[in-house]
Amino acid sequence: MKISILCFDLSSNAFGRAGLLAQALSGAYDVEIIGTSRRGGVWTPMEQIKIPVKKFTWSRYPSFNAIKKNILNAIDGDIILASKLMPTSFGIGLQKKRTSGKPLVVDIDDWELGFFYHSGFWGRVGRFLNFSNPNGLPYVLAMERMVCHADAVSVSNRFLQKKFGGVLLPHCRDTTILDPLKFNPDQIKEKMGFKDKKVVMFLGTPRSHKGLDDLLMAIKKIDNPNLNLAIIGVKNREEFLKRVDQSIRGRVVVLSPTPFNKLPELLSAADIIAIPQRQTSDSVGQIPARLFDAMAMAKPILTTRVSDIPEVLDGCGYLVNPNEPSQLADAIQYILTHYDEALVQGRAARERCKRMYDMSNLESSLKEIIERVAVRKDLK
Repeated sequence: MKISILCFDLSSNAFGRAGLLAQALSGAYDVEIIGTSRRGGVWTPMEQIKIPVKKFTWSRYPSFNAIKKNILNAIDGDIILASKLMPTSFGIGLQKKRTSGKPLVVDIDDWELGFFYHSGFWGRVGRFLNFSNPNGLPYVLAMERMVCHADAVSVSNRFLQKKFGGVLLPHCRDTTILDPLKFNPDQIKEKMGFKDKKVVMFLGTPRSHKGLDDLLMAIKKIDNPNLNLAIIGVKNREEFLKRVDQSIRGRVVVLSPTPFNKLPELLSAADIIAIPQRQTSDSVGQIPARLFDAMAMAKPILTTRVSDIPEVLDGCGYLVNPNEPSQLADAIQYILTHYDEALVQGRAARERCKRMYDMSNLESSLKEIIERVAVRKDLK
């Protein structure tokens, strides 16, 4: 049986969840990934993926009509799995279902409307009138009303489960690859220029709701020349550093997005992994995937009380209130002065990840969904 996974934008971090689902299914099924690419390439961390990818150019309407037709023709799986409630994934999947009868599963890992709502009233008005964008607000609004037409629904967190129903499938990680015992942190620190330094690490695209500005303010409050902040995932390093306060610029190291196969080595150099999510409409409907990377690598985790984060960690990390740089600063200093305790927390986080958030859990849960849909549609 073949599964066609639809990704709404292969050049963005949306490929992260779509690729994760594809990898989880690839052991049991023939899998392909199909999607548009707004920036022309694929998201850097997923460049090494070994699953076949069919990539299509992104364009605005009316040009997108021809592209959509080509995507529909390219979907040849027995079951369609649309990643995210977006028109260029779920919307195209719905259209293929109507014309072919193929069953459609939708996986929802973000509240897409939350990204639109943060822009305020007039921003929403402007976005609503953006009819030329295939993934514009009016079309995304329509997607939420069409969830009932999917044959099965999965979600990444409880906010989305309450809103859309479905099976809870948190982000998971391969804990045999993300294994701290495979790396020597001191050697890697020295290679990265962090010898005899303490490293707080932030991983991910530096969008406002991810709280990087709060973390930078926290670092500024800590008078410790041996404390460095390493930021992984910034495309334009020089432009980003220009916006960093001059007083701490020498303690901030910025690295470009890195392929997932290089990630464990970089994470091993961290003394603390910080995930300072803000409480916004962008963040309430998501759970940061990098939380599971940090757990798998047994790192002391400093994060905020947002979404399902407290439940996922269940005491195996350090929590502060969102949008509070002073609390972040105090927590960083506490962790560094109680580091034996922090290491115990990190090891407990890894054990929890192995038990509840290992890739094997996602594989079995996804397979159960696919098999249930296949039996219902008589595909077995």
